[in-house]
Amino acid sequence: MMLGSRMVVGCVALLAFGCAGAEARIVCHEGYQVVGGREIATPYCDDNFLAEVARERGFAVTNEAIRNNPKLKQKVCRWIGSDNRVRHNCDTEGGFHGAW
Repeated sequence: MMLGSRMVVGCVALLAFGCAGAEARIVCHEGYQVVGGREIATPYCDDNFLAEVARERGFAVTNEAIRNNPKLKQKVCRWIGSDNRVRHNCDTEGGFHGAW
């Protein structure tokens, strides 16, 4: 019986630890990180939003690929940098600069 109760306590502890980790994830809203109910600009969320817009425009890219591959980010910016939603993100990535 003693071993069974220890196992239950261990499982409950692991479950509680797993739930705490899930609450600590970064929450983004259209390129801004939500912190304490407020939105702040962060490169992490900005890149995630660029990837989201790229997917809407037909690119098969992941958030991680945009964040970790500067060449891919430049390529995506060349194609969709004129989109007002991501223009600010692409200004420094060799994308659209307002020239028609």
